[in-house]
Amino acid sequence: MVRKIAIYFFAILVFLFSAGPLLLTFVGGIVPEKVLLSVPPRWFSMKPTLSYYEYIFTGKVPEAYEDRAAARAMVSEEARMIPRAMLTSATIALAVMGVNMVFGSMAAYAFARIRFRAKAPTFMGIIMCRLVPASALVVPFYLIVQSLGLLDTKMALILVHSLLTLPFTVLILTMFFRRVPVEIEESAVVDGARPIQVFWKITLPLSASSMVATGLFAFMLSYSEFMYSLVLGGSARTRTLPIVMTSLIYNPDMIWGMIMSGVFLTLVPSLILAIVVWKFVVENIVLGAMKY
Repeated sequence: MVRKIAIYFFAILVFLFSAGPLLLTFVGGIVPEKVLLSVPPRWFSMKPTLSYYEYIFTGKVPEAYEDRAAARAMVSEEARMIPRAMLTSATIALAVMGVNMVFGSMAAYAFARIRFRAKAPTFMGIIMCRLVPASALVVPFYLIVQSLGLLDTKMALILVHSLLTLPFTVLILTMFFRRVPVEIEESAVVDGARPIQVFWKITLPLSASSMVATGLFAFMLSYSEFMYSLVLGGSARTRTLPIVMTSLIYNPDMIWGMIMSGVFLTLVPSLILAIVVWKFVVENIVLGAMKY
């Protein structure tokens, strides 16, 4: 009995530690400013409001900014950029996810199954290059993108983010492909399957859970990347969500409710993607464990 209580107690602590900031961010976005910072907390003493979200999507000024006692000059326009920045970041991250799943899987399969010269040094070079500090690569990447005429384009961000995430994908998928029994592939070859057919019809389906997991990891890295998005972007059409949120947080006219609403919105695409693929990943891991 005591053991069960201890397990539930620590499980609740872990849940509060992981989900607590998300819940507080959501509550902060719907609580009126007058009670948000009240001591002791009186968060639900007033009716919840969606005025901050309404301003972000429609431009209607929240009541908190119309209060004459509030020492604010104007409503910041940075918050209105959040929807477009969300779409830009999600588009770039989805493209990076696709590049990682396609090219990362092919490179990983080559390292896991094919013998060729300088295989080990090439593999180590791909992995070790990611250990170079990101700040040391900003200028070289900028000069390369500039010479290609891709400055301030989504294509530049997709290419750079893909280069930053592919080493992780190659490493993880190579390790997983090596765990797939070779006998299965050999049986397919005996039946007349070509190497490309073995890869697409046998190895990839067996590795579906790892493919989705690494793709989601690449999505998260690209979606939250800040430095290269700042240096290689610039205009509104390439301004990603981390850039907009930084300008939002440092604006002196911004109120906490608006910041909380923006932060919660930044989490929505990642949450949706995680919920969609989570069941798929867990089911495939369980089936794989039962099979092997």
